[in-house]
Amino acid sequence: MEAKPFTTLLGWDRVHGDHHFWWIHPQNPNLIYNGNDGGMAISRDRGKSWRFVENLPLTQFYHIAVDMDFPYNVLGGAQDNGTFRGPSKVWRNGGIRNSYWEEIAFGDGFDVVVDADNFQKGYGMWQGGNLMRLDFETGAANFIKPVHPKGEFLRFNWNAGIAQDPHHPKTIYFGSQYLHKSTDEGQSWQIISPDLTTNNPEKQKQNRTGGLTFDITGAENHTTILAIAPSPLKEGVIWVGTDDGNIQLTRDGGKAWENLSPRIKGMPAGSWVAQITASRHREGEAFVVVNNYRQNDLTPYLFHTTDWGKSWRNLASADKLWGYTLSFVQDPVEPKLMFLGTENGLYVSIDAGTNWTRWTAGYPAVPTMDMVIHPREHDLAIGTFGRSFWILDDIRPLRELAQKGVQLLAQPAHIYPIPDAYLVNYREAGGTRFHADAMFLGENQPFGAQITFSLKEVRNNAIKDTTALHVKRDTVFVEISDAGGKVIRHLQVKAQPGMNRFFWSLEQDALRMPGSPKPKEGAPKPAARLVGPGTYTVKVINGEHTASGQVVVKPDPRLPEQAQHLAHATPLLDQFSSYVAATTRAVDQLREAKESIDLAVKQLEGEEKRALNKQGEALKKKINGLLEKVLAPEEAQGIYEDTNLLSVRMGNASSYFNSPFYSVSGTFARPSPISHAPTEGQKLVVEQLGGDVKAFLQEVNAFFAGEWNAFVQQTEKIRVTKSYDSVGL
Repeated sequence: MEAKPFTTLLGWDRVHGDHHFWWIHPQNPNLIYNGNDGGMAISRDRGKSWRFVENLPLTQFYHIAVDMDFPYNVLGGAQDNGTFRGPSKVWRNGGIRNSYWEEIAFGDGFDVVVDADNFQKGYGMWQGGNLMRLDFETGAANFIKPVHPKGEFLRFNWNAGIAQDPHHPKTIYFGSQYLHKSTDEGQSWQIISPDLTTNNPEKQKQNRTGGLTFDITGAENHTTILAIAPSPLKEGVIWVGTDDGNIQLTRDGGKAWENLSPRIKGMPAGSWVAQITASRHREGEAFVVVNNYRQNDLTPYLFHTTDWGKSWRNLASADKLWGYTLSFVQDPVEPKLMFLGTENGLYVSIDAGTNWTRWTAGYPAVPTMDMVIHPREHDLAIGTFGRSFWILDDIRPLRELAQKGVQLLAQPAHIYPIPDAYLVNYREAGGTRFHADAMFLGENQPFGAQITFSLKEVRNNAIKDTTALHVKRDTVFVEISDAGGKVIRHLQVKAQPGMNRFFWSLEQDALRMPGSPKPKEGAPKPAARLVGPGTYTVKVINGEHTASGQVVVKPDPRLPEQAQHLAHATPLLDQFSSYVAATTRAVDQLREAKESIDLAVKQLEGEEKRALNKQGEALKKKINGLLEKVLAPEEAQGIYEDTNLLSVRMGNASSYFNSPFYSVSGTFARPSPISHAPTEGQKLVVEQLGGDVKAFLQEVNAFFAGEWNAFVQQTEKIRVTKSYDSVGL
């Protein structure tokens, strides 16, 4: 048999080159699945071409960082997939797409530091201490890995420690076996510590492993610095953790160091010091995440000191937590609120670590590698190893529970602080509008005001309508009032005992169009026109109990003149609304009058009935003539759009404002905020509509004052007809 040479089927040009899984269909060898460090690729022609599967959000992130952009970005390094930067939310339709994420560095990505003075710049690294100063906007990069001044080999961990000085933003720290410091953004470095590891030579023989070749990825480096935590409260205080069990502290900027590990009872020798958090609340306080699974010890460790490391206690224990510990963050406002990440999920404590509760609301049982609380948005941003990034929006309800106690949950109804809401305009999605199912769309924060409330129980909330008394056992009523106390929005919100969250879309109750029927009492109200900037009161009604809170609605931060434009546009919008409302009232009265005629005729018999019926038919013909100035004739079928109809004129006028002012079925798209002063065209369509409405109302009022009132007087004994007041604007 002739030997055939091997050829390269997959290079690094299209599919990630680190292959882990290969499957060929047993009956169709053209179909091949390839699993690799970059995800999954599929070939249907025996490897000639490949499709990357982009709807699996399975990235393995080591770290997470956030910036102060608006909306803010999330950054982090991924296992063999570089370092990425992308939006926490988007003011665009179509969700958060993969294309909105940018790779800012390649290799195995790890921690990212965003420049505190300019969030378009920062630092990124890949394995083995390779460090770059990055310009995220242009892609410019400067390689700044420290070099020992005497040529000594620097042992950088696979996942080396890095930190920015909270007191001097241009100063950064980087860890090998030494702590390196740069005061000029990495252009030069100084070593400010001795070797802070155990420097055990038996753990530094990676070039003599017995293998055929020396592993050169950097993952084999040991006795290295993993964690660096400068104190945000006291300059010169720096905590350092190593991969071989040392926790070192300097209180004078590196002149003197103290190894605190021997003082920690219960900390295994040689364990992995994954993270250190220097407290924002007390100078001598720190939290240290330790894991020891590499030595077959799955015990969770979170060591805590309040006295500069003189004494310690473990806040984590196996009976409270599932999985060894990986990450920790303490709320910067309320010290009792803490979050702990383990190999199997996320935990929260509102009593300073005495008790931990596993977070199960939609969050997976996944290695929770790193966390950060955004200082402005109060979101908890999470990097996971296998399920990408997660964001828990606005943790302030948990903060209030930590401050005031769980008795808040025992109240019949309670509203938590409501974040500011913004009248932002949404762009269309990048790329195709109709994305089908092969494209991943990250969950985007809904437009509007995020409202969180808690209930001890859901009370029986009665709704009356024309047929029966309905009881909503899983619903609360919500009323939104403007600064003058007028209720502008009525909502029915699904609720359950405990914490609940919903979004108010910043819309008012919709104007009812003349052609739509009157809603039943208690029926959900559709929404339409957006509110303007201002302070609004939110009231949650749970049976006989009510809770209130306030939300501030602000203009689009990208459009500084929006508030001024809205102030000019509001009178015009109000005028338009008055035309719709008056026309609808007039149409309601005309329809009721027709029904009254039929009811009056039914009450009579014989000649009297025939005479009244003849008169009534003449009146109904007159009423139909008036109605057909607004609506299509009752006998019209299919699509009927007469541009002379008032209802059509209203719809056309509404389109000049890029938003519906009314909703017939609640299916309209979300309105767009006003972004400019009223144009001449907008003024003209409203003015012209107003003239037509006034003429119509004049005819309606004349009809009711004359012919209709005469009919009412004629049928006075029957008492099924009534007089109508004139409809005004």
